[in-house]
Amino acid sequence: MIRNIIFDWSGTLVDDLPAVWQATNYVLAQAQREEMTLEQFRAEFCLPFTTFYDKHTPHVPLPQLETWFHSHFRQVQHSVCELPHAREFLEFCRARKVRTFLLSTIHTDHFTAQEAVIGFGKYLETAYVNVWDKRQKIHAILEEHRLKPDETLFVGDMQHDIETAKHGGVHSCGVLTGYNTLQQLRSAEPDVIVEHLGELRDLLEENNMNLKPPAKKFEDSHPPIATVGALIFDNAGKVLMIRTHKWSDLWGIPGGKIRWGETSVDALRREIKEETNLDIEDIEFVLVQDCIRSKEFYREAHFILLNYTCRAAGAQDVKLNSEAQEFRWVTPEEALAIPINQPTHRLLSAVMKGEFRRT
Repeated sequence: MIRNIIFDWSGTLVDDLPAVWQATNYVLAQAQREEMTLEQFRAEFCLPFTTFYDKHTPHVPLPQLETWFHSHFRQVQHSVCELPHAREFLEFCRARKVRTFLLSTIHTDHFTAQEAVIGFGKYLETAYVNVWDKRQKIHAILEEHRLKPDETLFVGDMQHDIETAKHGGVHSCGVLTGYNTLQQLRSAEPDVIVEHLGELRDLLEENNMNLKPPAKKFEDSHPPIATVGALIFDNAGKVLMIRTHKWSDLWGIPGGKIRWGETSVDALRREIKEETNLDIEDIEFVLVQDCIRSKEFYREAHFILLNYTCRAAGAQDVKLNSEAQEFRWVTPEEALAIPINQPTHRLLSAVMKGEFRRT
């Protein structure tokens, strides 16, 4: 049973990725190195961060790099905000009397400034910050607070967090809300990967505060899930593609689960409105797909995908919710040329070939 949780800060409880990316690009520019796109930064950044500096700016002394970074980060950290589900999860821990701690590389001054705005400190028994290598601190935390490793969970968004958990002999959970990609987290082999802290809360509730359910067949505890999704066209014939961490940062279509008692078309309208803010019309069914244990998805699942086409009605003002990271309107041909997940590729191919019956 999980009685203690140690959290990472950046990318786990708060979203500071844009600010850190901007500050890092400032450092690279000062060091006369090429700046990185956000995708490049997520792929390259690692902890301890001295490893990142040694690779990209070996000719600049660390104190100078730190001075550049912190001076610029102070200018942009106003963008740092709490991640969706983080506060609710901390409230959940308090209600369940779970002891909570923080172990983070964040600079003490930055943590103080961010915490003063966000207010998560009241949920944390002790905050350990400015720790460059968390592996060197985890055992001291366990000993100081007399935490049993088999009752303790480390939650973080980076490979270093998972390595720290294993070094301390505690359970590990990777979240997809931060710096590392799904493939990076998978390579570290955490006990579980979740999309966000809301999913972790549901998992702990379902399993009576255990990280994993009682031993039984996977199929018995994971029945097939019926979902809807649509290829949305605008008035110019372009289609909407969205990119999400949970689909290995690949591009795809918006959609989601069908609720009990809800028709598939009603579910499609609701999901697209929730995920993109779009109203849709001219809905046409295209095909059904089985998606069983896809390696592209962040966890094992069996989806029954009901795929449609439709048209965006009225103003096409896309506003993504927390499930997706970015969107593009592209031609169907352009969509096939970008990294898209396999179910979306099959849907696009069928639509472009006219392999469905219009109603």
